[in-house]
Amino acid sequence: MASRQVVILEYDDLTKGADLGKQLVEAWGPGSLGVVCVRGIPGWEDLYKSVLKLSHPLAHLPQESLKALEHEASMYNAGWSHGKEKLGDKPDFAKGSFYFNPLSDSPGTEEDQAKFPWALPKNLWPSEELPELEKNCKALGTKMQEVIGFLGEQVDRVMATKVKTYNANLGKTLRETNKCKGRLLYYFPPKETAPAVPAAEGQVAEDGWIGWHNDSGFMTGLTPDMFVDDTDGSIMENPDPEGAGLWIVDRDSSAVRVRVPPDCMAIQVGECTQVVTGGEFVATPHCVRGVRPQFTAGRKELLWMSVLVFSEVTRGFPKAFRLTRCWPKASPPRFRRWRSAGSPVRASATSWGRPSGATTTGPWESPVLRQRKRGRHRFDESGWG
Repeated sequence: MASRQVVILEYDDLTKGADLGKQLVEAWGPGSLGVVCVRGIPGWEDLYKSVLKLSHPLAHLPQESLKALEHEASMYNAGWSHGKEKLGDKPDFAKGSFYFNPLSDSPGTEEDQAKFPWALPKNLWPSEELPELEKNCKALGTKMQEVIGFLGEQVDRVMATKVKTYNANLGKTLRETNKCKGRLLYYFPPKETAPAVPAAEGQVAEDGWIGWHNDSGFMTGLTPDMFVDDTDGSIMENPDPEGAGLWIVDRDSSAVRVRVPPDCMAIQVGECTQVVTGGEFVATPHCVRGVRPQFTAGRKELLWMSVLVFSEVTRGFPKAFRLTRCWPKASPPRFRRWRSAGSPVRASATSWGRPSGATTTGPWESPVLRQRKRGRHRFDESGWG
């Protein structure tokens, strides 16, 4: 079973403007694992644990309280979402998601909110039931976005040495954006759900918790995960550390179990960064696997929690480099995910599934990898699209 060490950057080096381009290329570039970690973030463990510990009581609020947190107009991109997304071709009841914008309760203009309700929804908070959730989520998400902004500066620095006309200015853009989506994930016990893809005895579906996919934004920040007992919310060690948790497909097309150290924040590249850098940094195919039955010791109450922050930008982002025909097969090109009217086809990233005819026994080689090997990796300065 493949396992590799992630590149770890120091928070102090980021804030002081140290040149970390070499390490970033090692983390996100050709031959890389596709993930970088940042260590030394002030108060980091308290920040993310204060949010993760609220995931259990949130998921177990009365149904009427959870219903009040749903927001259909945003296609459930704000507040509580359970069973509204798909895993494969079936509704996904395995997990509950709480979506929030840590930077603004009301992002964008009223005009843009009305025109793009799925992209710029207003926050919904369980203020009466869990008043501390809003404060804790905003503190965590704001710090994660700050780190992503520093990494954007590093991307700019790397690209300036490679392309004279590069002008994306990611660092400034990501620092100033108020379009950011936080996602607090809570996986319900296996006894309440059925796997979307049947697994052999003693195994779990390869991507049974979150299917193989790329993130579509610029960067995704991830906290370390946490396992709890669903009956009382007590924290537990991961009973299956070699199998359960985050998996990625590295640049050699190998499936790798990624372990985020408890004192670190992990960051993956999204498809937008792949576009604006012309493929110098590549979106990371990833999934989440569940605990294998032989490691549960007969317990059915084990579940997994994590917080993700998806960093995006608002309208008006400048034209940038465009890499064509280079998306991993696990995710369709972005234009196929949008209707002609300009609204997204609502589905979890998990619903894109794996390539037609692919098996669940191993990863695949993406087109971008094949183009790199053939020397066809190129820049297209014709515009952003």
